[in-house]
Amino acid sequence: MSDHLDHQAFHINLLKASFNRLVKQAPFNDQNMAEGEQSFLAQLVILVKALEEHDDNSNYIGQEVLSRLVRCYPHLVPLFDRDLFWFFGGDCLHFMPDEEIEQFQQLDELRFKAEAKGEVFNVEEARARIFKLH
Repeated sequence: MSDHLDHQAFHINLLKASFNRLVKQAPFNDQNMAEGEQSFLAQLVILVKALEEHDDNSNYIGQEVLSRLVRCYPHLVPLFDRDLFWFFGGDCLHFMPDEEIEQFQQLDELRFKAEAKGEVFNVEEARARIFKLH
């Protein structure tokens, strides 16, 4: 598997984990969920499928989903990994402080250097170092 696919798979897993956290919270855990919430969850499922199928529109869909999350459910934004905002880019970058953007830029630079050298890049390890998670 190439590093690009590993990188994409990492973000698909983050998206799935974020989705799983979301469906445990109101209003998404209500059996009588409103149409807007059903539509949002459906949009998330479409996004996961688009990423898994390497759909060229996946970045656009991701930007739409995350922008809708911020706009409609700001209290639930912390359930989504910040990496997803960087990964989808575009309008999502407006929801990130400059310091966080700089950290993700560092992470990308490390990944690109490793790819250029043909080395395996461990995104989780590098991410933990840059974001001081350990």
